Amino acid sequence: MQNNKRILAIIGSTRTNSSNLKLIQHFGALTRDLYDITIFEGLSGLPHFNPDLDNENPPSSVDEFRKLISNADGLLICTPEYVFSLPGSLKNAIEWCVSTTVFSQKPIGLITASASGEKGHEQLQLIMKTVETKFNDDTTLLISGIKGKFNEHGVLIDIETIRRLNLFISGFNKLLSD
Repeated sequence: MQNNKRILAIIGSTRTNSSNLKLIQHFGALTRDLYDITIFEGLSGLPHFNPDLDNENPPSSVDEFRKLISNADGLLICTPEYVFSLPGSLKNAIEWCVSTTVFSQKPIGLITASASGEKGHEQLQLIMKTVETKFNDDTTLLISGIKGKFNEHGVLIDIETIRRLNLFISGFNKLLSD
């Protein structure tokens, strides 16, 4: 029996059926023999970060989120860029974890998939470096023009994006094995 790595995927978009969700679903289909992927669906349910509540008894949704991160062998963040930055809901989730060590030395793959995405991708890498996650150039992926990479049925059809995603998967798998 194969022991797949447990991966927690965090989608930065709270939009139903977002391009980022479709991309993670495609990632999951390509890696089903390697990873057991859990998609965190509670991003919009986390309360606004409040340092006064960030104590030994944080809100239950925050506690559950932190436990999911702790129990994962690796993390995957796939996010759009909003106004040259990260979506507020994703930044909020990360802020709830800053006072802990749940991110420290956790292998992570970082995907920014948006219309442009460059500034958001830079910020995501800076923040994840600050919270001491483990990633490298092979486990970061910027996909500009994401909506045009899928057909009308939500299937990833862009050959170059598929090639780059496969290289990302190889890098992510190597990082998880180190």
